[in-house]
Amino acid sequence: MGNSGLKQHYETAKKTGVLKISQKKLNEFPSSLKQLEPLLRTLDLSENRLTSIPNEIGSFKLLKHLNVNQNRITSLPESIGDLTKLESLSVCTNKLTLLPQTLSNLLNLKQVYLSDNQISEFPLMFCGLKHLDVLDVSKNKITEVPAGVSNIHVTELNLNQNQVSKLSESIADCPRLKTLRLEENCLQLSAIHERILADSKISVLALDGNLFDMKAFTEADGYDKYMERYTAVKKKMF
Repeated sequence: MGNSGLKQHYETAKKTGVLKISQKKLNEFPSSLKQLEPLLRTLDLSENRLTSIPNEIGSFKLLKHLNVNQNRITSLPESIGDLTKLESLSVCTNKLTLLPQTLSNLLNLKQVYLSDNQISEFPLMFCGLKHLDVLDVSKNKITEVPAGVSNIHVTELNLNQNQVSKLSESIADCPRLKTLRLEENCLQLSAIHERILADSKISVLALDGNLFDMKAFTEADGYDKYMERYTAVKKKMF
């Protein structure tokens, strides 16, 4: 799609601060986007053929929402850490293997969606972000949830369809974690520490499709305490 085809989108974006150019077969970040630098709050480049995001993305200082789902992106630039107003980041269904540490600068992040990539290490750079509510790293290649996770402030953490076999008991110390999704991983029942069940704030713990029978899970130490929280939350919903 040539720049002439983008012109109408740009004119609209100048009025609204929102630019959506998905499904346009874009192979690269349009250089003409620079004209919207001081205006853009929402940028949607999903369902294209992008393989990278240029360093210039860091100049879009007003950006609150960035969606580059369903591209072919292999890495994010360090300059993404300059988008200090960013509230939501969606990079699902790409080819990411690593994430830049500069993501830890994004203090206003509320939602991060990184499902369906090639990430193999738990992204600890999101720890300490106090406004982050949801982190979705499902469908990746993460094998371990390390001790540093205790400082993540999300209310929901989605690790479904990874290769997690080690789960640090310090996840019980997460200050706001209510929903933990670990379906279709490589966990033995022994990996679910009693503290996670008895002493955490987790009220929804999704564990189907691991290396143990869910009936055995109901007999685990701390299960009764977990069920008290689960039931209390369910009662509030009705």
